[in-house]
Amino acid sequence: MEPFIGRQRELTVLDRALEKTARRQYDRPGRALLVRGRRRVGKSRLAEEFIRRSQVPHLYYTATGQTLSAELRTFTEDVRSSNLPAANVFDDQRPVSWHDALALLARCLPEDSPSIVVIDELPYLIKADPTLEGVLQKLFDKEFSRRPVLLLLIGSDLSMMEAINTYGRPFYQRAADFVIGPLTPYDVGQALDLSPADAFDAHLISGGLPMICEEWPRGASPWTYLDRALQDPLSALIVSGERALAAEFPPEAHAHQVLKAIGSGQRTHSNIAAATQEIPRATMNRALQFLLEKRMIAVERPLSTRPSRDTRYRVIDSHLRFWISFIGTRMTDIERDRGDLILERIRRSWTTWRGTAIEPVIAESMRRMDGLPEDTGAIGGYWTRTNNPEIDLIGADREPVAKKITFVGSVKWLENRPFDHHDLSELIVHRSRMPGADTSTPLYAVARSGCEVDGVTHITPEHLLDAWR
Repeated sequence: MEPFIGRQRELTVLDRALEKTARRQYDRPGRALLVRGRRRVGKSRLAEEFIRRSQVPHLYYTATGQTLSAELRTFTEDVRSSNLPAANVFDDQRPVSWHDALALLARCLPEDSPSIVVIDELPYLIKADPTLEGVLQKLFDKEFSRRPVLLLLIGSDLSMMEAINTYGRPFYQRAADFVIGPLTPYDVGQALDLSPADAFDAHLISGGLPMICEEWPRGASPWTYLDRALQDPLSALIVSGERALAAEFPPEAHAHQVLKAIGSGQRTHSNIAAATQEIPRATMNRALQFLLEKRMIAVERPLSTRPSRDTRYRVIDSHLRFWISFIGTRMTDIERDRGDLILERIRRSWTTWRGTAIEPVIAESMRRMDGLPEDTGAIGGYWTRTNNPEIDLIGADREPVAKKITFVGSVKWLENRPFDHHDLSELIVHRSRMPGADTSTPLYAVARSGCEVDGVTHITPEHLLDAWR
């Protein structure tokens, strides 16, 4: 098995939830967690590692999108082969409904010691049988909550997993939400033994996906890894993007085309429309809404003291953004063993692509930092319709419309060029055009290669990475 990377916080959360099931003072010790996160972020791997470390009886069942009878057969086989103490209850049983199957499962669980039950890819089951939520609610209340069991319900369909725990749905308030994100830049740097600057580059390429980090040689620079991965048509770098898109989109969906346009740098509504002009405008708008509901794209608006209707879109998953930009449209090069052509294309465009891709990661890093100006409650960017000015970082007391601007900042993420007097002069001019800012508003410089001037607070890659500890 590949080495397990990071996830100490998540493992601690799971340990605490399991520990609560063993407390005898609870009349209902059973606990349920709705575990959600994008595909490939390592939800299943985390659950497997947690089970391995916990050493308690368990069942791990993964739905596959088959018919009800096929799913129930697989479920029955998985219970029989599990180490649950009374799994033999299923030896002479053939459940024909999820109610029967889960009621039998409850009889398999120990009543005086903890156990774990994992149902992976829950959305597949709910799509096939919408009554399953009500069945889960009934049997959790009647059976599972009365036993010391931790029930992990895992799913990659973020909107559906969120909806399960909303008011009016049968399972409302029976489970706690547990969101699994990609590996953090700090986790990536630690796992791969990289400098802080290279750790952020590796995070942009991998998106923090464990399957990519696990094949990245420890200590290898991003260029060393890319050279190696692009020569292997089965590398996670190449196959993960294609698999993610295949899993997310029905064949007839136009969302794939819209996502490709956004990932290729078309960030405004008009530019996306121009890039997908063969799609009717109403269809494109529905595709944008679909991508937003799937949490595949984010909407950004200028952060200032004035309302703005300017909107930009971006692909949330940085690896998918990288894949769309450099690999997805060049699969024929991979098929004819010319990964070197893709690598050369990445080298030519890397500085420009990275300069844009790193900004949301820097903003999220700074949201986690201590020591920012007082009242900073939101961090974003500012731009006008003409992009004059266009400011990388804005700190404010709130969003989307602020009462107070707490800082104005610039990002210079270049290998061999520090933040200099020219950059400072430009930042001062931008501050003078920033609604809500004045000459007393602090200036920040986030620079990969140092800062040569006074009058700004310099944020280094080390500062940013430390925020993720």
